[in-house]
Amino acid sequence: MSRIRTVEVVPMAFPDPPLLNSWGVHEPLALRTLVVLTLDDGTVGLGETSGEQPLLGRLESAAPRLVGVRVDDPAAIEAAAVAGLRSDVSPVERRKVVAPFEVATLDALGRLEGVPVSDLLGGRVRDRVEFAGYLFFKWAGHPGAEPDEWGAAEDAAGLVEVARRMRERYGFGSLKLKAGVYEPAREIAAMRALAAEMPGVPLRIDPNAAWRVETAIEVADALADVVEYLEDPTPGLAGMAAVRAATTLPLATNMVVVSPETLEPAVAAGAVDIVLADPHYWGGLAATRRLGEACRAHGLGLSMHSNSHLGISLAAMVHVAAATPELDHACDTHYPWNAASDIVEPGALAFVDGAVAVPDGPGLGVELRRDVVERLHRAYLESGRTVRDDTAYARTVDPAYDPTLPRF
Repeated sequence: MSRIRTVEVVPMAFPDPPLLNSWGVHEPLALRTLVVLTLDDGTVGLGETSGEQPLLGRLESAAPRLVGVRVDDPAAIEAAAVAGLRSDVSPVERRKVVAPFEVATLDALGRLEGVPVSDLLGGRVRDRVEFAGYLFFKWAGHPGAEPDEWGAAEDAAGLVEVARRMRERYGFGSLKLKAGVYEPAREIAAMRALAAEMPGVPLRIDPNAAWRVETAIEVADALADVVEYLEDPTPGLAGMAAVRAATTLPLATNMVVVSPETLEPAVAAGAVDIVLADPHYWGGLAATRRLGEACRAHGLGLSMHSNSHLGISLAAMVHVAAATPELDHACDTHYPWNAASDIVEPGALAFVDGAVAVPDGPGLGVELRRDVVERLHRAYLESGRTVRDDTAYARTVDPAYDPTLPRF
């Protein structure tokens, strides 16, 4: 079996709209990292993850250690990836280092064997993976810049208009709102406006822990007939459990359950009904597949979390979702906000009626656009950026902005 000959770690920066959240607002550039493995026979494997420090530095340090490792030896790949990490690096941060290398090795292995990654994960149980349209309150454009193609969504009417256009373009059958931005009454009104304009469309709301327990309970009561679930309404496991005990609404999380170590306490507390997996911090695709099995054992639902990403992450999400029987809610995706900067050749990934067909090609089924990667890498170098700081960016407009949670 082939061994890894070279490993490239390429940080990139690409345009991101001014999307509002409980910590502030997205900066004009989002950061991602591309991992490219080349095997001794020339086969290439691709992975993608966050472009922020300190993760980027850890990936760059790990890359030389993977040279010479067999592509079909996941234990050796994981060991090499984390070998240089300090003992005080948390298990979650360790898994973040492993994840893009694991995806890249699965891509390369699939190409070698002529099979899709979903086959390597146990075989697909679905040919199409459904996604939810990810809505944000947003400014019309970044300060000093022209309005972007989506325009402003700072009230119910603006949000409904963005949702309508997003559904027209991508066909999403469900919608999720990133909340925790405005007073809860304003966000309740926005959810009710969405429900009125799009009857029958499943809705979700995620304030990223911006609400106090009593506020979360009030919102849950106000939206009980409107939303399919409430995601991370309040900080911490105890707070989530208190909200869950006081409402009939299912609670979802990607903040209190982020690892195998945090799953059992959440189950014991009765705090969550649905877990949002994320291959980027669960340690890759095989680990995400195992999470599905754990959710089934505990009677929990399963969806998938998203952050600003490009096509390699989307392809990886599609393959693992296709191979995970327990996935019973449409996945999140930021892809519509960042699609114009995609680094994969067009055609392999397309949203039709809100779903992406599993690519049939070997590996992830996508090919890299090297010219775009080079352009985004130059943008990264020229930007001088190393971290995402939504709060600092919000303070350029409102110097008194306070991100302390819970806020409402």
